[in-house]
Amino acid sequence: MRWKVAILTASDKGSRGEREDTSAQVIRELVEEEMNGDIVEYRIVPDEINEIMASLIEMTDYYQADLILTTGGTGLGSRDVTPEATIQVIERTVPGIVEAMRWKAMSKNPAMMLVRSVCGIRGKSLIINLPGTPKGVHECLASIIEQLPVALRMIAAGSEE
Repeated sequence: MRWKVAILTASDKGSRGEREDTSAQVIRELVEEEMNGDIVEYRIVPDEINEIMASLIEMTDYYQADLILTTGGTGLGSRDVTPEATIQVIERTVPGIVEAMRWKAMSKNPAMMLVRSVCGIRGKSLIINLPGTPKGVHECLASIIEQLPVALRMIAAGSEE
């Protein structure tokens, strides 16, 4: 099965064209090579809670992405609001994914304890917040990518499993 994946980058500089979005490229490569995913939507928005929420809702409800991976906006800065936006749109949390991701990434980089990622389900979509750096994205996503098809199959099956 090919999974429909959307990528959402939250970045003020990226949304103004002042910074190349290399983190999304890391996501794209891992998704296509490691989990048989097709990118059905990709966008960059500023670090604004309403724009992030609107994009997540559109990616789940209109594009019907199986998986939405966000990058950026998970730090401790006042403009880092991706987790808050995600919490507003998800229906259920999936904390184990974030716990595994953080634990594995912290073994290589202790600063990963400062990443405020959230993971949850909206409808039949799994939303996962990743850090904003290419290295952080790679460490976090690579640590969980093997289990993502399992999670996506469970979500797709709904109450049948």
